[in-house]
Amino acid sequence: MGNHDHANKGREPQDMQAAFQQTVKHLPPTIERLSELAANLWFSWNHEALQLFAQIDPAKWAASGHNPVRLLHDLEDTQLAALSTNTDFIASYHQVISAFDSYLNGTTWFQTTYADRGYVQIAYFSAEFGFHESLPIYSGGLGILAGDHTKSASDLGIPLIGVGLLYKKGYFTQKIDASGGQQSELYPYDFAKLPIEPVVHNDQQLTVSIDMPGRTITLQVWQVRVGRNPIYLLDADHEANQPADKELTAQLYGGNQDTRIAQEIVLGIGGVKALRALGVYPNVYHINEGHAAFLTLERLKELLHLGLPFHVAVETVRSATVFTTHTPVPAGHDTFSIEMVEHYLGPLLQELSRHKQEIVALGLDHHSGQFNMTHLAMNTAGMRNGVSKLHGQVSREMFKEFHGHIDASEVPIGSITNGVHLDTWTAPHWKELFDRFLPGTWREEQANQHQWQQVEVIPDESIWKVHQQLKDDLVRFARQNLLEQRRRNGESEERIQEVRQYLNPKALTIGFARRFATYKRANLIFNDLYRLKKLINDPERPVQFIFAGKAHPADYPGQELIREIYRVSQMKEFAGKIVMLENYDMNMARYLVQGVDVWLNNPRRPLEASGTSGQKAAMNGVLNFSVLDGWWEEGYNGTNGWAIGSTGAADWATQEKENTHAIYHILEKEIIPLYYNQGALPHQWISRMKRSIQSLSPTYNTHRMVQDYTEKAYLPTAERARLFVANQYDVATKVADYKQFIRNNWYHVKIIGIDDRSAKLSTEVPLHEIKPSMKDVTAQIHFGPIWPQDTAVEVIYYEEHGDSWEQKIISMEPTGELIEQQQSFKGTIPSHLVHGPHFSIRVRPISANFAHSFELSLVTSTLSWQ
Repeated sequence: MGNHDHANKGREPQDMQAAFQQTVKHLPPTIERLSELAANLWFSWNHEALQLFAQIDPAKWAASGHNPVRLLHDLEDTQLAALSTNTDFIASYHQVISAFDSYLNGTTWFQTTYADRGYVQIAYFSAEFGFHESLPIYSGGLGILAGDHTKSASDLGIPLIGVGLLYKKGYFTQKIDASGGQQSELYPYDFAKLPIEPVVHNDQQLTVSIDMPGRTITLQVWQVRVGRNPIYLLDADHEANQPADKELTAQLYGGNQDTRIAQEIVLGIGGVKALRALGVYPNVYHINEGHAAFLTLERLKELLHLGLPFHVAVETVRSATVFTTHTPVPAGHDTFSIEMVEHYLGPLLQELSRHKQEIVALGLDHHSGQFNMTHLAMNTAGMRNGVSKLHGQVSREMFKEFHGHIDASEVPIGSITNGVHLDTWTAPHWKELFDRFLPGTWREEQANQHQWQQVEVIPDESIWKVHQQLKDDLVRFARQNLLEQRRRNGESEERIQEVRQYLNPKALTIGFARRFATYKRANLIFNDLYRLKKLINDPERPVQFIFAGKAHPADYPGQELIREIYRVSQMKEFAGKIVMLENYDMNMARYLVQGVDVWLNNPRRPLEASGTSGQKAAMNGVLNFSVLDGWWEEGYNGTNGWAIGSTGAADWATQEKENTHAIYHILEKEIIPLYYNQGALPHQWISRMKRSIQSLSPTYNTHRMVQDYTEKAYLPTAERARLFVANQYDVATKVADYKQFIRNNWYHVKIIGIDDRSAKLSTEVPLHEIKPSMKDVTAQIHFGPIWPQDTAVEVIYYEEHGDSWEQKIISMEPTGELIEQQQSFKGTIPSHLVHGPHFSIRVRPISANFAHSFELSLVTSTLSWQ
């Protein structure tokens, strides 16, 4: 594997060639770089590039699903010849190619800010990537987030390589039948017509192999170019494989548990092998959700083959790994039986038979007896984070026991709130306005709060004109979607044609579009149909709803939600005013987040880890109307949208009741009056649109998010990884040996005496009635063979702050000498606190080389009152 200190910067073998042109007609010299442009997903967030392809042949462009590779493949020779002599097209072509070259060769944020960190290389593993509708290897929020992450990494010049799977049949195409049932259809994609390239080595497509029980599976390696950075995708559809194995990468989240664990082995173990075949040795590995956690086992195997002891290999892997968890919903954390894991990892476990139990233990959930991919990731990652501040709190509560029952606030899981890629999701019309009124650097400095204040000077008329144009576009798109639904379902001509009158471009339009999981409660607005009927059919102030979203083919309750919405949409009193669109994808998402007036989100709190659709809407002046969950709890400021319910904890029934009441009450008393009661130009509504853009755009974009990952996770991890492997893994060995020694001897550590004699107040006196002074508390600690300097001795108590309690930690300093493995410590605390009911003493191990305070989940405490 080599020394990580000499991380390879992601070079490609000298004889690797772009094989894209093999299936595209030879392009005339004057436009030959169209193929290069089509093969780099930079086109997907560059409006001028998209327009360039669209003007080639608008009908074929639409039919291709906005896929420039397929478009070029399907063009006639006569069309290419005509393009090569069309002066207007050639002018546009040169303008786009010039912008493309400037982008690839320009100076970036990372180069400027971290010029001395040229050794940093990040490998970002994800089960799905949502770059663009032309490459449909995503299902929902996780994939879109991964795609946006990699785009911003490219924009900022961050040296990141992606690793994922190439699904021959994608996720699925959704069709809604005449009864509202979801029909899932799968179509194999022709890879020659996708914006991907085979990785070529020695004139052959690069392959790697992984061992599965009783056989070897060959994986082909493909590349996606995302601006400056490559994403490598693995494909099991190779002639050397058995028919069943060829299907392992057929469908995203398809099949059963056997398929799932095999896919995750392909992603994690196969992904590391692919990087090695490319000569790439990153010093940061980012596990984007637990699906990819098997990568840590392949890296363990590499290190064990180098001769490292198991505990040193684990510390080396941990030093270089970042893990992001994305869901508080238990079903989102993959678990497998131990028997299944031992079967599918059989070849690896046999090869490392001496360490079989230790390897399995890395993923063992002791409560369930299952192998949990999130546990594997947390045991092998030095840095862990959730995807919003609230989700960080929820994750710390979820995994409190994993860390030895410490206070949730101290559980070593941080948070980096998700964002969205502004250039991908903001409508070109909005970007033109921003170009006119915001400082010229706004695209590069999206996280600069100050420059977004200039939104205030954009004339209301300009904002409303742009918004209304986008709304008109959405209505046309939605009508076309419904027309195609009804034609395909064989409905009458009358039923088909009435769709042309559906949706009023002037009516208040509310959008709800996301994955149809039951906790997202897509049907919450239907809890009071009588009240909804009055809102929707008010002739003076009409309201309409547009729904879209897919349910997993195995999620029957989610599919029932779709059926319910469809059923309501077919009722006479709701026809044309509530619609359910089919086949939600990135193209539809752009129309929705750019074209509705209000974005509705009403999950059961706190089950929405972050949510990003509302962030996309906010950048387009769409106002959020959401439960205070995920990102919205920190994004809502009282003036930039509306909050449904409170942040108070409640059982599901109470929350359902309170949220239903809040939705109708806020619609009736605030949202609808604000939209309609101001004449032709709703200045107060536009003012709120401006506040939304000003307050949310600079924070909830992936430039800010990826900068946070770089500064809080990637750079510290790269530094730690270098430190751990230097001098023949010297620090890794010392940390591993130290932890082993501490674990073996921690039972000696005891708190054998506490001097709290200065406490004179009765424990019956309420704390808020006591005026505090200070006092010293001393504790006598028996350490056994453990050196006192390797521990922290602390006083723990809580202070009341309104409705909550905040943990206070006071360090105790040694007094006197270490005598017979015992030493006294002293700390100063408020005098009214009494040991037992009010405060406790604890001892925990520490090390300057720990990534966080509780890297070892060992605490000796007098805790009896928490």
